[in-house]
Amino acid sequence: MKFKKIMAAVVTGMMAFSLMACGSSSSSSSSTSSSSKGKDDKTITIWAWDDTFNIKAANMAKERYLKNHPDVTINVVSMAQDDVVQKLNTSLSSGTYDGLPNVVLIEDYRIQNYLQSYPGEIKDLSGKVDKTKFADYKLNVMSDGSKFYGVPFDSGVAALFYRTDLIEQAGYKKEDMNDLTWEKFIEIGKAVKAKTGKAMLTIDPSDLNQLRIMMQSAGSWYVKEDGKTVNISGNQALKDAINIYKQMVDAGITKQVSGWDAFLAAFQKGDVASVPSGCWISSSIQKSEDQKGKWAVTAIPKLGANSKSVNASNSGGSSWYVLDKVGNSDLAADFLASTFASDKDLMNDLVPAIGLVSTLKEASTSDNYSKPVDFYGGQEVFKDMANWTTKVPAVNYGLYTYQLESVMSEGMQAIVAGANVDETLQKTQAQAEAAVSK
Repeated sequence: MKFKKIMAAVVTGMMAFSLMACGSSSSSSSSTSSSSKGKDDKTITIWAWDDTFNIKAANMAKERYLKNHPDVTINVVSMAQDDVVQKLNTSLSSGTYDGLPNVVLIEDYRIQNYLQSYPGEIKDLSGKVDKTKFADYKLNVMSDGSKFYGVPFDSGVAALFYRTDLIEQAGYKKEDMNDLTWEKFIEIGKAVKAKTGKAMLTIDPSDLNQLRIMMQSAGSWYVKEDGKTVNISGNQALKDAINIYKQMVDAGITKQVSGWDAFLAAFQKGDVASVPSGCWISSSIQKSEDQKGKWAVTAIPKLGANSKSVNASNSGGSSWYVLDKVGNSDLAADFLASTFASDKDLMNDLVPAIGLVSTLKEASTSDNYSKPVDFYGGQEVFKDMANWTTKVPAVNYGLYTYQLESVMSEGMQAIVAGANVDETLQKTQAQAEAAVSK
């Protein structure tokens, strides 16, 4: 899943590769759908992006649902996520529902915008979906009091992918990589650089994925729990994350890249010893078949200086929603309730099909989650990731993730260049408040 195209539209190219990886797609095929039908019509139209992931999952869910509902017609429409966003905003702001889907995939960083900007447009699913069946951290963004609006889909649980051969050359073993702090990670990175000449990880000056991962590990975000109040100056978790980021740069263990392709090339060509990222990066790592057996996966490091930080975090992820006023909303809700909200076997089938790490709790006990992955030396990677998913701290991503990250990116680059952290965060707080008040 890749956000890059979204960011090009929202913040003119900031936040390149990690946001790209978790929320949008290069898939841009689209088609029209008729959403307002006669009362006897049983048609559901689904919008999503990424033909190899979300669209494939939707089609597999469609096949399973139609076995018990042969009188229903389901159209799965693929388009780039920025097109989904634009079409939804244009139609919902004007109250025009013709051509809109019944079911739509919306990224977790963005859903609060729809719920608060377009009240009454997203269907309350609390009577159809048992939210206790899902990972807790996914629930905040789609809940409002007793109302529950979505069906959580994929986990963006963060993990540390690392090269076992390079770590061993630096004098460390797999056991040394468990329950890491970022401070210990830097220490290992220095040894890797000294013994192998390889950088420990990549950084992109216009991307703050690492900061987000570190910050959420301590239960914090760019906004406070209300989802609206800017939380930059005085945000201790953010400050701790910035200090770690700067220490990594100053230690010389980073490889600077620009954009998604350069990010992929760095680990696929063997230029870095680790990739701290969302679980969705696994398929890209496995494309380097010559590195099979040389990789392992462990829990994401925590902030050693922050007592609230844990070895679990998140990067990205999306969920399914029903547009209530489009028509056939009850049928659409039943489709989601019968598939993504409860079908453990579907989740099991999606593991080998698309590499899904589901946020449906009981999916973690499915057979495919316990199967060893040869590329990672026989490690039960999906089982581990499912376990880490249950430990991710819940935060409210709020309304402004993209706007705030654009402003924060400028401040971060100033800090790396030597600016005072506290003073820069105070300035960034003021700039961010101005940006979201427009």
